This record gives sequence, structure tokens and C-alpha cells, in this order.
Amino acid sequence: MTPPKKSPFRGLRLLMHRLSGRQTTEIDGFTVSCDPAVVPRSVSTALIKGSYEAPERQLVRDAIRPGDRVVEIGTGVGVVSLLCNRLAGPGNVLSFEANAALEPVIRQNFGLNGMTPRLRLKAVTTDGAPIRFFRNANVVSSSIHDRGLDAEVVGVESEPIDRVLAEERASVLVIDVEGAEIGLLACEGVARLREIIVETHSHIVGESATEAMIANLMSRGFVETGRIHKNVRLTRRG
Repeated sequence: MTPPKKSPFRGLRLLMHRLSGRQTTEIDGFTVSCDPAVVPRSVSTALIKGSYEAPERQLVRDAIRPGDRVVEIGTGVGVVSLLCNRLAGPGNVLSFEANAALEPVIRQNFGLNGMTPRLRLKAVTTDGAPIRFFRNANVVSSSIHDRGLDAEVVGVESEPIDRVLAEERASVLVIDVEGAEIGLLACEGVARLREIIVETHSHIVGESATEAMIANLMSRGFVETGRIHKNVRLTRRG
């Protein structure tokens, strides 16, 4: 699959936006906060340029249909969640975010677009047990894995993935969890899904673990229908 094209004017767009002093920007037709006091500057920059989670957003657009039941694990600042809600329809998306510090910006971004998220500030695990979560000031670096960064270690409640998928009657799973995808996508409940969009993290868990995860899903009836950089779309055969 061809990666999303980069606009040659992204740098100019960033400069003009910074000069304007605006604290919101537009991405995929949504108004979202890019205030560096609310989101890390690297995230703010990506939002203004339009590059924030661009591969994941493209695969989501390709995969989700009206009426789909979507479970999103790893909401971040809520941009992909907004897109999922628009594509699947109101009330059809349940989002999980383990980093409770992101709740204000998620709700702000939904509010800016006249929407309300179905949001649970919990992790999703294989067994539903509480976890240790390494919360970094940069949202893209927070993880259940100790990455040797300057992170705050916090306890976070979790829900078991099989129960979540069953209760939601999920047809689509969107997952970006900084390495935890390896265990989650081995669970029994994913077999009932039609679509999986996963951001892989070989730099955390290793290339062999990532490729073994994808091979296992393909042996269980999925085919790879899209790959853009670290993001992979898998669709159930038939």
C-alpha cells in the first residue's frame, strides 16, 4: 500500500500556524488542540503538519464501515478515535487509554467537534489484572514496558481483552499500545474480528516477535491487506 503523500507545504504550514498563535488546528476535518501546554511539542507539530498517526488514519479509513463495532486500545490524544467515530457512527466506538493524564485533551478534542467519547481510562490486558504503567511526558513513549526513559511508574486497572471484545460485539480492533500488542493479539477473542489495525513496535519487542505475531494471525484466518510503515491492517478471509 502506498504511504500517504507528504505535502511539500507542511513546513510552511507549521511556521504560519506558530506565527498565528492559534492553539487548535484541523486534521481530517476535525478541530483539535495543538496547544504545547496541553500536548507535547512533538505531537503538536505533527498535528499542525497533518502527519500525526497518518498511516494509522489511512488504514482506519480503508477498513471501517458504517455500523462497525470498534474497540480502540491506546487512544492517545483522540484523533484516531474521532475518525473511528465518524466512520462507524455515534456510540459504536469504545476507546481505552491507560494514561489518565490524557483524559482532558481527549475530551477537549471531542468537545471541539460536538462529540462525546465512550472512554475508559484503563489498560486492556490478557487477564484483567492491574498493571505497572510507565507514564512518560511524551505520550508516544508511555508503555507497559520499561524503556529506560524518564517515566513515572503508576498502577493502572485493566480489563481482559476477550471480555471487552465479546461484550462490545466488536468487528474492528484498532490497537496502538507500545509493544503490548504481542500478547493481546494472541488472545482467543480476536478470532471473531473482521479487521485489525495494529501499530507494531519492533524497536521495543523485537522484529522476530512482531513477525511471529502477524504469522499467528494469518494462521488463524487473517490476511494482510495493508501495511504502511509500522502499521498493519489484517482482514479476516471471506
